[in-house]
Amino acid sequence: MEQPLPRTFYDRPTLTVARELLGCVLVRTVGDRRIAGRIVETEAYTGPDDRASHSRHGRTARNAVMFGPPGHAYVYFTYGMHWLLNVVTEAEGHGSAVLLRAVEPLEGLDLIAANRPGRRQSEWTSGPAKLTRAFGIDGTFNGLDLTRPDGMLRILPGDPLPEDSIHRGPRIGISYAPEPWRSQPWRFWIKGTPYASRPR
Repeated sequence: MEQPLPRTFYDRPTLTVARELLGCVLVRTVGDRRIAGRIVETEAYTGPDDRASHSRHGRTARNAVMFGPPGHAYVYFTYGMHWLLNVVTEAEGHGSAVLLRAVEPLEGLDLIAANRPGRRQSEWTSGPAKLTRAFGIDGTFNGLDLTRPDGMLRILPGDPLPEDSIHRGPRIGISYAPEPWRSQPWRFWIKGTPYASRPR
């Protein structure tokens, strides 16, 4: 059985985890099938001091998973229509996570296509809400332990990427955050990938 990333991978500084998740493989089990995609874009939310983070107002019912053990899925609903998938980072109680913004589809392409009808393949997973639709991820996944080899959602190690293959820039969709948080270069994506999201 494939071994997912261990909890120690996530129990590190959030910016490090966000960078090193690039190239890893997100796997979702659907019965005896699976959907998989190479992570090509992430965003870091570093904790309560980060004024763009959900944890900036402390622990709430909605963000409680962020304050739990690292290596768990934090899935939340936004804009009244979208589920977004994050992975919890750093020590329990810290309140930080990495948003998975985009993946490159690798397996289960027919399942993804069924979840994204009428969309071109390049649009299947090129954004955080597109990713969750393509993989069939919703609020029932909130709190799942991503480090379980038999889990329905997990992240497998990928090949290390050299620094010159990575772009960094400001996060997207956080106009509510004051500076300097709005402009922090805490979004990471693989250069040249057609699957990265595009800022509005």
